[in-house]
Amino acid sequence: MSLDQPHSFVKHQSVTRDAFLGGRLTLSQPERGFRAGLDSVLLGAAVAATSKSLLDLGCGVGTAAFVAMTHHGELAGTLAEQNADMLALAEANAAANGFAARARIILADVAAKGSERQAAGLAENAFDSVIANPPFFADGAGTLAADAGRAGSRHMDAATLDRWIKTAAGAAAGGGEVIFVYPAQSLSPLLAGFEQRFGAITVLPLSPRPGEPASRVLLRGIKGSRAPLTLLASRPLHEVTGRAFQPDFDAIFRGQARLVW
Repeated sequence: MSLDQPHSFVKHQSVTRDAFLGGRLTLSQPERGFRAGLDSVLLGAAVAATSKSLLDLGCGVGTAAFVAMTHHGELAGTLAEQNADMLALAEANAAANGFAARARIILADVAAKGSERQAAGLAENAFDSVIANPPFFADGAGTLAADAGRAGSRHMDAATLDRWIKTAAGAAAGGGEVIFVYPAQSLSPLLAGFEQRFGAITVLPLSPRPGEPASRVLLRGIKGSRAPLTLLASRPLHEVTGRAFQPDFDAIFRGQARLVW
């Protein structure tokens, strides 16, 4: 058990210490329930190299934001999370990885009313980049997890998803980017929400292997832009056989490269 585990969280369940980016980043996260993985790393690696300020909505233990901050030495991050236990882990992770001076971690409900979000410390028109890995099953879809934290992190209806997009749009500065990672089969409501609020939308489909259907999408919109949508070619994560990643993604997961798209 790691010494930096928040005591209030350890009472509920075990916490593991996991390395990301080839060991450049080591994070505490719950042993059970929602655990950060490839989606979070890709989301953090997708942040523009020119960004100076970042907001991670529903940050969990902070994986995506800390990946971005590892790549960008001057990037200041605000991490918003409504689960107090996860927030405590994010705070511990910021301290353990040397991000305490650059990370502001706040307790906030992304889907709350604007006045409530602002009272919690979510500034409007303030961030160069806003990122999110929202709960990804529509209400009633999939299997509801017995663990409440896991269920909350995996289930969201279309109306709540739209509130997340609205929050992201309000928080982004003019000309700022908003990036979400989401399952490909649920792209329709996400894209509809982006098209109402952003221009220069870029869709990057991600497939498990060459020739297979996309399983995830990265979606980026620019606040205030009128540029048309761009649908990029699908990129496979893995080689045709085996577990090895394609070279460009292997470099991303080892912390040797950002995602250029």
